[in-house]
Amino acid sequence: MCKYGYVRVSSKDQNPERQVESLTEYGICGSNIYVDRISGKHFERPNYKILITLLKKGDVLVVKSIDRLGRNYKEILNQLQISLDRYERFATNGIS
Repeated sequence: MCKYGYVRVSSKDQNPERQVESLTEYGICGSNIYVDRISGKHFERPNYKILITLLKKGDVLVVKSIDRLGRNYKEILNQLQISLDRYERFATNGIS
């Protein structure tokens, strides 16, 4: 089991350090914290995409606040479902 953290700030001027510090205090090492400096309007975020491909069964993803994943909760749930479907497809085919 690995712990991963995701941090998002909306612009390059905003400082993600407070979110990173919270995740570090939670026990997530810096190399497992993924940061994007981009709007939460959509999920076209480079580090988010990398992070999602790394998650395996039993891993934990921590965000300081659910709104760091995105602005639209329906889209957040949709993204989580896509990730679960992807994992199930790989697990069914013997890939983990």
